Amino acid sequence: MKKSRVYIIALIAIVLWSTSGTAFKLALKGISFPQLLFISTHTAWIFLFGVLLLKGKLRNIFQNPAANLPRSAIGGFLNPFLYYIILLKAYSILPAQIAQPLNYIWPVMLVLLSVLFLKQKIQRKDAIAIFISFFGVIIISSQGSLPFTQKINEPLGVFLALGSSLIWASFWIINLKDKRPELEKIALNFFFGAIFSTIYLLLFDKLPQMKTAWIPAVYVGLTEMALAFVFWLTALTNTENNAKISNLVFISPFLALVFIHLILGEEIYFTTPLGLILIVGGILFQQFEKQKKGLYD
Repeated sequence: MKKSRVYIIALIAIVLWSTSGTAFKLALKGISFPQLLFISTHTAWIFLFGVLLLKGKLRNIFQNPAANLPRSAIGGFLNPFLYYIILLKAYSILPAQIAQPLNYIWPVMLVLLSVLFLKQKIQRKDAIAIFISFFGVIIISSQGSLPFTQKINEPLGVFLALGSSLIWASFWIINLKDKRPELEKIALNFFFGAIFSTIYLLLFDKLPQMKTAWIPAVYVGLTEMALAFVFWLTALTNTENNAKISNLVFISPFLALVFIHLILGEEIYFTTPLGLILIVGGILFQQFEKQKKGLYD
């Protein structure tokens, strides 16, 4: 595949991910976050199974079920179920411009978890990068005020947004040890995630009624949870340099602020892009200064 086409495919995925925060907030205006998760996860697994069917690989996901299905169930519990339950709750509390960039702290969480579970040593440059990124978190959390001058608005929402990044990093580490093709793993993860989201909905909420909020909810399932991953994996499997493609993902949070402002009408605090620059800057500093095999490739 031509390099230009690979970059176009990757950028399509980034644009789709960039619209997710806006779609979350639009859907949450009419339905609850468990209902949003229910609709979107079912949309995602049906779409992903359809992609596998068209590729003639649907049978593959049922191979070695004794080993693969339990792993997919665990992965599906972490992502999409637990990850999105926490993230969508954060979106229901916070402005989109706050919840969305805070979630991008996950590469820093990944390093911290790698120290705990993969026995990797944290170097001084890692510590500097982590400090820079977390200072960005503090700035974003101030929501337009000077840092440390007053209490953080909606601390629960901030805690949940950061917590979702921890869940994602945990899922990523587990996913690294599973050598099955990515698309097959993701499809099964969303299948089990949809089961967990259905159980949660029946226990703590109710089935959503048909309304206009279904449109952004289905959109989330098709784009944020499914189609964007298909495009992204296609780009990664057809490039000679995963690092260059992977770093493009950091365009997404900045582009997302444009959609949040234009569609949701949120006035962007000066602290949001400033803090986001620090978060992304810390992550990129860490990647450029020390390559971590298997974590960012």
